[in-house]
Amino acid sequence: MYVLGISCYYHDSSAALLKDGVIVAAAEEERFTRKKHDSSFPLNAITYCLKSQGITIKDVAHVGFYEKPFLKFERVLSQHLEMFPKSFKTFLSSTPSWLNEKLRVLRTIRKKLKYTRGVMFIQHHMAHAASTFLPSPYEKAAILTIDGVGEWTTTAWGVGEGNNIVLHEDIRFPHSIGLLYSTITAYLGFSVNNSEYKVMGLAPYGDMNRETNPFYKKLRKVIDIKEDGSFRLDLSYFIFHYADRMPSKKMCKLLGGPIAKRDTTMTKRHQDIAAALQLVTEEVITKLLISLHKKTKLDSVVLAGGVALNSVYNGKILRSTPFKNIWVQPNASDGGTSIGVALYIYNTLLNKKRVYHLHDAYLGPSYTTAQVKRFLDKNKINYTTFASDKELVETTAKLVATNHVVGWFQKGMEWGPRALGARSILASPCNPEAKELLNEKVKHREKFRPFAPVVCEDDALTYFESDKPVPEPTDFMLMVYPVVKKWRTAIPSVTHVDGSGRLQTIRRAQNPLYYDILKAFGKHTGVPIMINTSFNIRGEPIVCSPYDAYKCMMGTGIDYLVMDKFLIKRDDNPQDKWDSEQYAKD
Repeated sequence: MYVLGISCYYHDSSAALLKDGVIVAAAEEERFTRKKHDSSFPLNAITYCLKSQGITIKDVAHVGFYEKPFLKFERVLSQHLEMFPKSFKTFLSSTPSWLNEKLRVLRTIRKKLKYTRGVMFIQHHMAHAASTFLPSPYEKAAILTIDGVGEWTTTAWGVGEGNNIVLHEDIRFPHSIGLLYSTITAYLGFSVNNSEYKVMGLAPYGDMNRETNPFYKKLRKVIDIKEDGSFRLDLSYFIFHYADRMPSKKMCKLLGGPIAKRDTTMTKRHQDIAAALQLVTEEVITKLLISLHKKTKLDSVVLAGGVALNSVYNGKILRSTPFKNIWVQPNASDGGTSIGVALYIYNTLLNKKRVYHLHDAYLGPSYTTAQVKRFLDKNKINYTTFASDKELVETTAKLVATNHVVGWFQKGMEWGPRALGARSILASPCNPEAKELLNEKVKHREKFRPFAPVVCEDDALTYFESDKPVPEPTDFMLMVYPVVKKWRTAIPSVTHVDGSGRLQTIRRAQNPLYYDILKAFGKHTGVPIMINTSFNIRGEPIVCSPYDAYKCMMGTGIDYLVMDKFLIKRDDNPQDKWDSEQYAKD
């Protein structure tokens, strides 16, 4: 039995395909259209999912959608009516998209997919809950979902057991920790629903002490936090509930200045504001989780929603709360809900036993050796061929150890916002200049942005002060931990300003070549850790195809590309012919 899950029309549209209870394909639309955070109907992602299994839409038994559009429209109408006439301009600008797209999901599915059966719609936070509990390793777990807003809900908690999920309580719009985080993201000059993680990366540069950071006390004026973690925003500081922007004049006055312009140099004041926001967010989630543990008496907790991508806090959960086990799926924000709705239909609505545990994130398109070679030959790209996997591993490890930047393209593309060893850029963490080199010449992004370390799971506790045993979410780069002090000077380019690293662990069963390169790199350098950053440049999605990878290399400071069994050196190929007009894409 095939079940198709769909998420779209807000941000990070995606599709996921389930076969007999197992997710066999999943991808976000942006990877195909090359439009960052593409919100359009995910026709390309759906086409990939079906093609990967050699089926058509006629073979799909059930299709599900990640929210209830009419319930969401009810909330949108309600907020506009409540705030009228302030909301009139925003209402006029947003109404066409509702009438033309968002309320016509069923018609669109039938028209674009030629699907003639019914479509199941489930509530947004249930899709989040299902996306993290049903593929988790736990038979029973507490569930916490936190994001900007679904239909009405912004935060929900409950319990999953077997193939059933019950969400017992929620917090509703406009009271939202996700929207608070996005408001400050906008205030700092970053883009909403795109750059919240930049604020998380900026926070450690600021004062992370509640007693001495003046902006912590200021932000506590805008949110009333109860002991059980429930909260209410002081809406006089916000305008997101009636305008098309977020920080209000009152918020700007509170924080001591106007909204920062894009690419503004982050001053100590900006850093302290980011730190204060992180402190408030951690306070809310900690109290929510402590309360949730008291109510459920369970050892395990699973999280979802965009706020669950806050890896800085995720690494503190087991130390700050009574929970003993934690699991977060790699695509915890809205993109991941297509998996949630597919699993919810199969396991919960159809009452089928759970048979799936998401061990790795390689659910996107993969390319055969023949396909990659055809692309290279067709475009007359100069390359060499590795004689064996052993040669590939040793050559790549030596290149990284000698401070070359290597694009890494293998296996199926990762599911979610993190590159996890399929579409990665690799570099040496031992090189103190690597961070600046990658930010300026490869990624074209802000200098303060940290890079993540990747380490074999069996080496992690040697170099990182991780929870024991190392939690599975570290496989998905969803946990930040302190670097062991004696190793911080050895790996300066992955040690953040506060001595931490956003850790990715790899187990050999997940990705043998990636694992073996780490071990080989360790033999050359004495440290089996590499920089792993996503294979893309600022403003673009992670690469999907061989064409995307080659184009990215030729337009950046990446020295080599290891793609399947082939090694491509940038300097061996013409620098003036990498644009889309010169190369065949397949």
